[in-house]
Amino acid sequence: MTGTLRVATDVGGTFTDLVAFEIDADGHTSIRTAKSDTTPPDFERGVLNVMDKARIDPAAVAFFAHGTTVVINALTERKGVRVGLITTKGFRDTLEIARGNRPDFFNLFYEKPKPFVPRYLRRELNERMSYRGEELQSLDLSDLPSIVAEFQAEGVEAVAISFLHSYANPTHEEAVLEELRRLWPGVPAVASHQIAREWREYERTSTAVLSAYVQPVAEKYLRGLDRGLKERGLRQAPYIMQSNCGVDSLDATARIPITMVESGPASGFWGAAELGRVLGIPDILALDIGGTTAKCSLVLDGQVRIMTDYWIERDRKSAGYPIMVPVVDLVEIGNGGGSIAWVDDFGKLHVGPQSAGAMPGPAAYGRGGTQATTTDANLWLGRINREYFCGGEVVADMAATEAAITRVGEKLGLDPTEAARGIIRIANNNMVNALKLVSLNRGHDPRDFTLVAFGGGGAMHAVALAQELGVREVIVPFGASVFSAWGMMMSDLRRDYFVTRLGTLEPGAAEGIETAFTAVEDSARAQFSAEGIERKKVVFARFGKFRYQNQEHTVEVPLSSDPVTDADLHRIASDFHTAYEREYTYRLNAPVEMVGLHVIARAEVGKLQLKERPLGPVDASSALKGHRPVDYALEGIHEASIYDGTRLAPGMTFVGPAIVEDPGTTIVVHPGNEVRVDGYGNIRIALQD
Repeated sequence: MTGTLRVATDVGGTFTDLVAFEIDADGHTSIRTAKSDTTPPDFERGVLNVMDKARIDPAAVAFFAHGTTVVINALTERKGVRVGLITTKGFRDTLEIARGNRPDFFNLFYEKPKPFVPRYLRRELNERMSYRGEELQSLDLSDLPSIVAEFQAEGVEAVAISFLHSYANPTHEEAVLEELRRLWPGVPAVASHQIAREWREYERTSTAVLSAYVQPVAEKYLRGLDRGLKERGLRQAPYIMQSNCGVDSLDATARIPITMVESGPASGFWGAAELGRVLGIPDILALDIGGTTAKCSLVLDGQVRIMTDYWIERDRKSAGYPIMVPVVDLVEIGNGGGSIAWVDDFGKLHVGPQSAGAMPGPAAYGRGGTQATTTDANLWLGRINREYFCGGEVVADMAATEAAITRVGEKLGLDPTEAARGIIRIANNNMVNALKLVSLNRGHDPRDFTLVAFGGGGAMHAVALAQELGVREVIVPFGASVFSAWGMMMSDLRRDYFVTRLGTLEPGAAEGIETAFTAVEDSARAQFSAEGIERKKVVFARFGKFRYQNQEHTVEVPLSSDPVTDADLHRIASDFHTAYEREYTYRLNAPVEMVGLHVIARAEVGKLQLKERPLGPVDASSALKGHRPVDYALEGIHEASIYDGTRLAPGMTFVGPAIVEDPGTTIVVHPGNEVRVDGYGNIRIALQD
């Protein structure tokens, strides 16, 4: 691709990021990055602002990808719309009964999370399907007109439909959707089969409800963004980043917006996997630290794990709410640059999950913030340059920083420096625990992985976390502060199809399994063809979900793209035993059964191809800015060499203690670390044994 401009934007909780790649007629690539404040509730304004800041002319853009937090924000802040639910007679209360999981186990006054649809807005229709998709009771639509009238009288703005066993046969849901649109034209409506074709009526119902809850908000946002960009000259609709590490069309996403519930983190983790592919590193611990949260995920054999067992607001006191859509397997904690340090009634120091956000932000921003944050602690310890704060765009308010940290120290009986060290150590400990959840808790030794750290704060903490985990190498990608936006450039048009299918692995079962996979793939091809994607561009990857017969827990096993034959069944069972033992530490001498299939359908939409530059001289002195004392918390204070990240070139090497500064992030290199810049501009840090 020559003479093209490709742009990706990512709306985070604090900043909106942009990365642009311009390829001239000679094939030379220039890269622009920019950050601006996120602008809730009008998030599209922040996108247009960051494009102005980067001097991007939308009329010149050939490819535009976008990730956003609008869906997760609408859910967690309860800023969706009033939803009415239509379900099978007798199952009106499924949403409220929920599951028996009770995280706060010893709390005798525990209350389940409040349903998004109150009981008076939950209605029933006579119908019934079996788990095999056989009609047990025909659908009776005679009550639907009165239900619509009642919903309209109650101010319902969107409708969710979820019938028992519709994953096996969706014809009843389809009939209700069609009749609903005839009776109430224009009402946003979603049926569970449009999102999830897996069993578990509570999870499917919750997913349909939450999708309906955010649909009007998300569609208004996406249409507003599309309109604003087109008014400025953008020639085609943006692609929207999905939670499954792929992009999809704006129209498809606007219909089912719940699929982008974790679109921002997904793009960063996909970027880490693609970077690993380019560098020949298949096993990666990916860490994204932003202004509000820290997120991590595991890349194994070059693959990001996708799952449908996703919950929002799930913590040690609440069961949360399930969303059965394909989401990258991640752990997210409230520990970012803006996370607030506080002392509880017992004199114990905590960091997060509360955040100072973009406004007022950390005390150092000088916007009225009075509470100490992780950023303030890093600044106080000299890890962040007070003369080059936020890339020189903000004058650090050191008086406010000192006052905020002093208040924390007084509650602990410590001076400001010791308090700042404590904040960093607590924040690091929280992040290490999150990384252990995606590695050790899944049966993987983190010492076998490379840590790829990105986001505005990733590089500041990465080496300390790697040392704790025994990781030998840390990679800070080129453009780390906007890496999630960069990851969108590496994404394919992708859709994940999960379908429940019960069956054994006994001889003769292969034909039925192959028929099920073929049906899903044919349906996917038809969807892509309807959107103008050529059949030959669509490629598939197959996975099966298996369990020991009659057990609850399943594991996913990759399958060959070749047709399944009876000769493959023994190998599939063997792969299941291995995967199950890695996940749960044991295996059984018991029959294996299939419970579902997972098909990934991809179509390339012109993703970016990276080019390696030749390595130059190893001497990095031309990028040296000077020296200053830096407090490394555990290793004490050292005189660190300060490097200008924008002047580091492929081939350069140096040894810590050092700090690398560029406009978007600060890389903290601990004493004894060996650093080199590779041909792609990544900073690669080798840790001491």
